[in-house]
Amino acid sequence: MNRLEGKTALVTGAARGLGEAIARRFTEAGARVFINDLNLSAAQETAARLGGYGLAADVSSADSVAAMFAELWKQTDSLDILVNNAGISGLEGMNDIDQRMADMLSHAEKVAAGAPIDSIPGGTDSATDSDWQRMMSVHVDGTFHCSREALKRMYPAKSGNIINMGSIMGTLGRGGGTAYCTAKAAILGFTRALAHEAAPMNVRVNAIAPGWIATDMTDPMEAMHPMLKMQTPLARLGDVDDIAWAAVYLASEEAKFVTGQTLSPNGGWYMSQ
Repeated sequence: MNRLEGKTALVTGAARGLGEAIARRFTEAGARVFINDLNLSAAQETAARLGGYGLAADVSSADSVAAMFAELWKQTDSLDILVNNAGISGLEGMNDIDQRMADMLSHAEKVAAGAPIDSIPGGTDSATDSDWQRMMSVHVDGTFHCSREALKRMYPAKSGNIINMGSIMGTLGRGGGTAYCTAKAAILGFTRALAHEAAPMNVRVNAIAPGWIATDMTDPMEAMHPMLKMQTPLARLGDVDDIAWAAVYLASEEAKFVTGQTLSPNGGWYMSQ
């Protein structure tokens, strides 16, 4: 099980959910793992449980990310693996999530039945500038900020591995969530471009595009879970390990000839190639 023995990894947004699962499997595979979260105490709590080191940063802020990496370099001279996992759903802090989910489910049922549609729940016509910019800042800017800092050490070392968190929403797209879909699509494009750039420096860059995974981010969508399961050929939502094991593979020598690719554990909900 020592697939990542001797490796040093930083996983962003790793205090819980997919990031925590990735950090846990990395640790079990032999890596030394640094845990990032917006909340320092949450990062430190998870890090203590996994035997790692907690770091705080708002990945949407270049200054905050630079400060986090300055702290990281005090603890290690090198970084072998960066997982850009930090992200948001856009539902954080809303007090009407249940109603929003009910509206989305009703809309989906009307579309399936061919009934007249008068409005789009969460549609682009009602999106605010601040909601759009926040989604881009956390996902796209955050991926760029962290990658830039990591590459400052990876390029001179002629070694490294970056894994970006995309989504099936970035490959298929979905009405009512255009900001999220756009951000995730941008991450997949960034992954391919950076993979081309970084290859001569022996740095691999890949992405994971999860399908519908049972996490606290999808918990508010519980009313839609039966429909999502019916749309999925494997007839279930994924669990966090379905993504964590994909990350272990991409980070390991087993994937030494893999770069610029998007691995999508999604139960067959979306198929390509």
